[in-house]
Amino acid sequence: MATDRTAKVTWTGSLMEGGGRIEGVDSGAFGPLDVTWASRAEDPAGRTSPEELIAAAWASCYSMALSHALAGAGTPPERLETSVTVSFQPGEGITKAAIIVVGGVPGVDQDTFVEHAEGAKVNCPVSKALTGVPEVTLDAKLA
Repeated sequence: MATDRTAKVTWTGSLMEGGGRIEGVDSGAFGPLDVTWASRAEDPAGRTSPEELIAAAWASCYSMALSHALAGAGTPPERLETSVTVSFQPGEGITKAAIIVVGGVPGVDQDTFVEHAEGAKVNCPVSKALTGVPEVTLDAKLA
């Protein structure tokens, strides 16, 4: 069954001098959040950016995919700590992403963990949506 998720944004002014506000999301989980060009390409100064939101979405999606793969193999994780860094280059867009995951997974050796981690990198829905990112690295290790 498909699900739809909606975020609402209001933008006023030009790109460089204006600003926006993520008014909220249907779930009510977050918002309002301010966003500006400067928060995207320079100093965030307490505001967010599309890339930061993409990084958060990717880290959570990746963790879900890896957890599912490990559980499907009979070795559910006790804990996964995932961070994703998305690099934005003005004029080029998102140029790279780095996924770092540290897992506590009883009964799994490092090679098996890396194998599942690589599979999650390719198969999580956010990874699939972002296949145009030129460079995506993965650092996966057991705690």
